[in-house]
Amino acid sequence: MTAAERLRTMLAEPVLRTMPGVFDALSAKLAAEAGHKVAFMSGFAVSAARLGMPDAGLISMSEMLDTLRGCVAAAGDVPMIGDGDTGWGNALNVQRTVQEYARAGAAAVMIEDQVSPKKCGHTKGKLVIPRGEARIKIRAAVEAREALRASGRGDILVLARTDARAVHGFEEALARCTDFVDEGADIIFLEAPESVEEMKRFCRTIPRPCMANMVFEGKTPVLPAAELQAIGYRLAVYPVAGLAAVISALRQSYASVLPGSAIAQPPHLTFPELQEAVGFPGYWDREKRFAAE
Repeated sequence: MTAAERLRTMLAEPVLRTMPGVFDALSAKLAAEAGHKVAFMSGFAVSAARLGMPDAGLISMSEMLDTLRGCVAAAGDVPMIGDGDTGWGNALNVQRTVQEYARAGAAAVMIEDQVSPKKCGHTKGKLVIPRGEARIKIRAAVEAREALRASGRGDILVLARTDARAVHGFEEALARCTDFVDEGADIIFLEAPESVEEMKRFCRTIPRPCMANMVFEGKTPVLPAAELQAIGYRLAVYPVAGLAAVISALRQSYASVLPGSAIAQPPHLTFPELQEAVGFPGYWDREKRFAAE
């Protein structure tokens, strides 16, 4: 099965799948080792890890694609959903984004309706494109998906996202989600609903797998997985939980080795454990197969 086929099979089941936000090959590998069945390459996290910059439309498609390839390779059989931001332009740019993400091995690509340059969905200053333009971009994404399938050159799901809740209110956001369903999107994501009732109404209204975004101290209520499943969500992403933990640990670790520092090292692996985590034992085993006699 392709990554897209594995993801379709999961989404057909009445089960919530949680997804960590990954941002490089190592984080993708660790997500798979932890037992996650699907992972999400977060634009917020990639921009932070790769550029040291905020999720504000600063990262390029080529940089995201390069990261995506590493994440897909390291995650093995775990399907990877890739953040495609706004598709880096108009409807034709969106089609190229879908094609390139499919070639890179993504199981799905997320396309959103923000004005470029986009911003993190839980921060201030967002703007969205007109509803008709948003619909056309998802139509273009779906057309690219179908062309890939028809040609036998790839397969990918389209995850359609709207950020209209913060700009025009819940009703407009829900209307856009309905448009995306009509255009053939596979997964629907209404970013940053502000109450449990909005989350319930979204899932009741949309006849497609729905995704929730669990950002701690963001705009959306953070609910237990069992409650999200009961509401009707099929996917729940925790896009920056891993990144936040890494930043916290690195700050403490780097401060602890300054001359005269009284800060303790955070919990960390032993060196043998670190070697195991990055794959040295397996490498040594394979190396023996090619040793000269």
